[in-house]
Amino acid sequence: MFDIGFWELVLISVVALVVLGPERLPHAIRSVSRFISSAKSMANNVKDEINHELKIQELQENLRKAEQMGMEDLSPELKSSVDELKKAAQEVQRPYAQKATETSKVEVETKPLSTESTAPADKKAE
Repeated sequence: MFDIGFWELVLISVVALVVLGPERLPHAIRSVSRFISSAKSMANNVKDEINHELKIQELQENLRKAEQMGMEDLSPELKSSVDELKKAAQEVQRPYAQKATETSKVEVETKPLSTESTAPADKKAE
């Protein structure tokens, strides 16, 4: 990756030992290893998200092709990808639909009907 050989690593470790000293060197090594592992983890997460988005884009393209073909003479692969895309679209829309209905219910419940109805609510809040 960085093209660092054995002798370069030995030189870096000797310089680190001289600069940091034997007491702080283990702590510095642990800190560097944690940083490297978190960077690798973040890179893997980004890679997984990109792969997921590419799969979604491929499914959308397959759906467009299917719509253009008239959905009659589809290959089995294309039919399965269309079904997967429809299921994914329904799953994505469900949480938003539930949140929208909950939000509208909360808005209706929190709107005061008159000034008289807000007075008891204020007393309850105290």
